[in-house]
Amino acid sequence: MSMLYWEDFTVGKILEFGGYEVTEEEIIEYATDFDPQPFHVDRDAAAEHYFGGIIASGWHTGAMCMRMMVDGYLRDSASMGSPGIEQLRWKEPVRPGETLHVKAEVLDRSLPKSRPQLGFVKFTHTVFNQDGKVKMTMISSGMFLRRPDGAVATEARQ
Repeated sequence: MSMLYWEDFTVGKILEFGGYEVTEEEIIEYATDFDPQPFHVDRDAAAEHYFGGIIASGWHTGAMCMRMMVDGYLRDSASMGSPGIEQLRWKEPVRPGETLHVKAEVLDRSLPKSRPQLGFVKFTHTVFNQDGKVKMTMISSGMFLRRPDGAVATEARQ
């Protein structure tokens, strides 16, 4: 695949990727380090909790989404990072045994006057499980280099 530049992310473009298999061990390991609430790290306590079992930390869900974004398109792009997240919603708990997928849509894009070599792309990312249930939504922006003169145009992954 050729490098993706700002010009490749047109408004309305949809990218779908993922297939991340969530394990209980990974949920507990992540939460032990970063979000050690009982319903993330303790099987017995989680069984008695409102959620009825171990669930992934929302921050872990975000990290899994980020991994799928890198594998899905960022690794093969001229990404220059992100100025931040505008909105993040955890819609439903992620549970062990689920397989996550992401649908990204380009909402907007712009060119800053102060840095003509790069552009901003605003995305919505929706994380689904294998049954199509929405687990997380995120609206964020990325910064991408503009296509250099002579670089071949490519089609962003479908």
